[in-house]
Amino acid sequence: MGQKINPNILRLGVLTTWSSRWFNERTYKDIVIEDYRLRNLLMDRLKVAGVSKIEIERSINNIRVTAYVSRPGIVIGRAGTGLEELKKYIILHLGVIKKGKNAPKIDIRVEPVKEPNLDPYLVARNVADQLAKRLPHKRVLGMSSERVMGAGAKGVRIVLAGRIAGAEIARREKIQRGTVPLSTIREDIRYASVPSLTKKGYIGVKVWIHRAEEKQ
Repeated sequence: MGQKINPNILRLGVLTTWSSRWFNERTYKDIVIEDYRLRNLLMDRLKVAGVSKIEIERSINNIRVTAYVSRPGIVIGRAGTGLEELKKYIILHLGVIKKGKNAPKIDIRVEPVKEPNLDPYLVARNVADQLAKRLPHKRVLGMSSERVMGAGAKGVRIVLAGRIAGAEIARREKIQRGTVPLSTIREDIRYASVPSLTKKGYIGVKVWIHRAEEKQ
């Protein structure tokens, strides 16, 4: 089963938690769409800051958005002006959020990513960007896996699938260092999938990182 399911979902409630935390039975479908649009909006807006993930937590009249980024200074700005601009940007571009007196309060928080080389989304995004720049895929895989292992990971697996290096026939390339036990739920396995939109076609980039237990 561990080979066939998203490792993050398999470990929900054990090692990981939901990226959206709320429940409203009456407006469930509308809020799901709103969360989807809000998350895509912020992932695109904060791409320069090295955004890893967006968590959304809702209460009655409050939306708390937590952005995990590798360069928090870019988001916060001087004296917090960046956060105010980001809040205005969300309200302006996200028409689903109510406006006026009944508008929910938006609380934006920024959390730093301590080690970007141990974050699968940032690693996958870096690999995808390098492939789009037409760098040799074997060198990209080798250097990326070495950086992850050098950052203290127990293991890493990176898989490419598509028209690698502009080949006429799509194929699959994989590199693995260390151990990546996908079926062991108590092991901290982080996973991300990012597309690389090259001139020759779509290349899928998947990254699994086996992280060591954090010392209390």
